[in-house]
Amino acid sequence: MRKKSRNIQVDQIQRASTTVPSTRTLDENRTLIFHVDDDSHIAHITNRVLLDVVGYDDSDSIPRWPWFIFLAGAMGCLICSSVSHLFACHSKRFNYFFWRLDYAGISLMIVCSFFAPIYYAFACNPYSRLLYLSSISFAGILVITTLLAPSLSTSRFRSFRASLFLIMGFSGVIPAAHAVVLFRAHPQILVALGYELVMGVLYGVGAGFYMSRVPERWKPGAFDIAGQSHQIFHVFVVAGALAHTAATLIVMDWRQGLPDCGAS
Repeated sequence: MRKKSRNIQVDQIQRASTTVPSTRTLDENRTLIFHVDDDSHIAHITNRVLLDVVGYDDSDSIPRWPWFIFLAGAMGCLICSSVSHLFACHSKRFNYFFWRLDYAGISLMIVCSFFAPIYYAFACNPYSRLLYLSSISFAGILVITTLLAPSLSTSRFRSFRASLFLIMGFSGVIPAAHAVVLFRAHPQILVALGYELVMGVLYGVGAGFYMSRVPERWKPGAFDIAGQSHQIFHVFVVAGALAHTAATLIVMDWRQGLPDCGAS
């Protein structure tokens, strides 16, 4: 009797599921997947762009590989840093090797950060795009090769290494200025530029802590576990990467809304 009653309930559920049509629209599915605050402009852009990236947008999408290059570079940098901090204390030989790996990871993220905004901003200017991407890639290879040299891994060249990172990072001022000249009538470019300036300030402040060794130079030994300059530097690097992510999403959303390059 109990088994028969259970079968009746199952049949009722199956009939209800087949007779009641699904009224959930695509927009409702999107809302369920990505719930964001309507008052946040960045959240709205992030929602729309990410829906396109994961394939929920029915419209023609822009190339996605530059965005993934940036993500791969950022994750590669943080992976290199994590591995370096984990194994650098093993021995003197490991210390030199893994700190060089850490510097190479930082250079990798800087180079990869250029790809998405330059590609999308100069999508209709192939020669400028090729020039800027080739230049930063070549400079990144030179910087990584230089930083991998064992003689430059000592504390004596600490300021030199930070200077290389800053020079390579702030070389983005040239394509940024070019983009502003081309698209000064587009407010999205100016907003993205504002986030890039925030990124530059965050990277610069982080490099300042890294070079000055503040606060451990004021009280040696007190910040050996937490609060040292290298840790503060990493906090600013992550914050700068988040600012760059916001800028890139804005540029992607802007490019998505423009007509094709061949359209009149």
